[in-house]
Amino acid sequence: MLYSTVAALALILNTILNWDALRNVRFRVGNQDKRLVYFRYGHFTLAANFYFLSDILWGLLYEYRNVPGIFPILYSDTVFYFIFMLATMLTWARYIVAYLKTNNRKSLLMLHGVWAMFMLGLIYLMVNRFYHFIFSFDNSHNYIPESGRYVTFVLQIFFYLVTSIYMMQVALRSGSRKKIKYMTAAITSIVICVFTFLQVYFTYYPYYAMGLIVGICLVHTFIEAGEKEEKEIHDHIASTMAEDYEVIYYIDIETGEFLEFAKSQKFKSLNIPVEGKDFFSEVKKTAEEYVYPDDREYAVGFYNLDTMLKNLEGRRSFSFKYRVISHGEPRFTLFTVMRTSDKKYLIFFVKDIEDELDAEKKQKESQKKTVTVTQIAEGLASNYDDIYYVNIVDSSYVSYAVNNIYGQLQVNQSGDDFYSESFSNIPKIVHKQDQEMLKEFMDKDSMLSVLDSHKGCSLEYRLIVSGKSKYVRMTARKTSDGTHFIIGIENIDEEIKREKQHVKALKTEKELARRDELTGIKNKTAYRELEESVQANMDNGLDYLPYALIVCDANNLKKINDTQGHAAGDEYIKASAKLLCNIFVHSPVFRIGGDEFVVFLRGSDYSSKNELMEKLRGQVLDNQKTGSGPVLASGIAEYDMKNDNFVSDVFDRADKEMYENKQRLKAGNL
Repeated sequence: MLYSTVAALALILNTILNWDALRNVRFRVGNQDKRLVYFRYGHFTLAANFYFLSDILWGLLYEYRNVPGIFPILYSDTVFYFIFMLATMLTWARYIVAYLKTNNRKSLLMLHGVWAMFMLGLIYLMVNRFYHFIFSFDNSHNYIPESGRYVTFVLQIFFYLVTSIYMMQVALRSGSRKKIKYMTAAITSIVICVFTFLQVYFTYYPYYAMGLIVGICLVHTFIEAGEKEEKEIHDHIASTMAEDYEVIYYIDIETGEFLEFAKSQKFKSLNIPVEGKDFFSEVKKTAEEYVYPDDREYAVGFYNLDTMLKNLEGRRSFSFKYRVISHGEPRFTLFTVMRTSDKKYLIFFVKDIEDELDAEKKQKESQKKTVTVTQIAEGLASNYDDIYYVNIVDSSYVSYAVNNIYGQLQVNQSGDDFYSESFSNIPKIVHKQDQEMLKEFMDKDSMLSVLDSHKGCSLEYRLIVSGKSKYVRMTARKTSDGTHFIIGIENIDEEIKREKQHVKALKTEKELARRDELTGIKNKTAYRELEESVQANMDNGLDYLPYALIVCDANNLKKINDTQGHAAGDEYIKASAKLLCNIFVHSPVFRIGGDEFVVFLRGSDYSSKNELMEKLRGQVLDNQKTGSGPVLASGIAEYDMKNDNFVSDVFDRADKEMYENKQRLKAGNL
């Protein structure tokens, strides 16, 4: 009875913890389904429940095995016990692969291996009816483990052990949030592995059931609960964003399926469903009734997937607007389309801008009636020292001194020709090197041309005050009615000084931290930063630029240090670095160890990688023959987007090729 009690408690606990996953189990799931991980987890928990049920029944039936009619049921339940045990292993593997979101060689190998083990187990169980390979019962109906049972358990232990090692490797190369979840999956595999091992030696104790429920608790606590929390956060963000829009649509590019987040009742009245199979066809159905007739042809032209994708080429988003009929009245509505970073979905924002357009129109009408002081305030910043209000037609002006404390303007002086007076003063007060630049900036026609397409323009230059230069910034704008220039001058001398000092200090600090003291090239720290940056793009599913790694090792360094001294060895390392920099001109070179170098090939160097490698190895052969330069063993490997999950995969291939090249150099076989 104790045996069945443990399995029953495990069944109850699993059902309580994972009720949502069990209740929403779907067996027909495509690999592209965005809830694939959730459904795979449901399969695993369901398989575990079936195992617990068979374990409960086995414990109850075994106590009454001598009752007539019980034994055939006991035998059948023993078969199902092993089937569901294998099913938990299979569904766990499928869940892990779905969770990693990878179809690389290691994942596919793990899946094929566990499927083979599952099918082999089914065959053995069928054969067991005639040849007792896995289990048998004696004449008194006592259960007898056979040799095949141990083989089955050993294979399962091996699978869970390999899975835990694989997940630990993935965890160690992942970010902090993912690392915890991947490490939890690894620990879960270890727990099940340990309890499976105990089950081998203690046949009549429900150790495997214990291992399963402990593992399920770990997954639920650290993985599924975290995923649920993240989903709630994402939903909350989407809901919050929807408050700024009438409606937001989330559209699957491949299938056209969509979800709707709507806050506005008037857009809900358009009868577009909250979710549907084909966004574009649904919108076209409603266009006839709800799009303003004059805009209908223009609007419908956008609701085509190819058209939207073409408009998004080279852009993060694009927008268009037309009038939508709401309560019998046309209202201008803005539509904005974005593509998600994984390029699998479109996000479609809808916003009613009729009120904004009305407000903008009223504001423009109001601006025409503003007085001179208000027009000046349009171009004012609180840190201006002087303001010039210049008539565009006749060049007359009024100069204002700015009281920065109270934000008030006070008339300073006025004149008839701002430009002639300014140009006569420029040679007297402006630094010689900046005089022509300032004259070009203050040219009236040039300023008009720039301000026709820009809200404002500015120029930084130096004044000579008491024999010392001082930086100032001149900013020019046009008034809203286009009749005057507003030209402000502010003192930015301290700002420029602080910026220069900050940039200089920052640049020096960063360069020193990332430069190799001996050679002057980038060091191991710089390479680790580059590797982390590239890995982050690969982890997030971004298509990273094509690149290759070259790994090099300087031959004979120890011999030089031992025979000629470390000073000669240092010169040999410097010469090695110089050789690499001279050949791979457009790619960063790193010294990552005493005599180890890495080159990150990109751009034109990547395109010419074969020619550059031939040049390097040719020079190395000449150096080896003449004994006059560094001899570098080298290996190269390109990033393979389909098979490489980590930068280290590319590095390892290059390192292997370098080692082979090193052996050939030593043997003189090149």
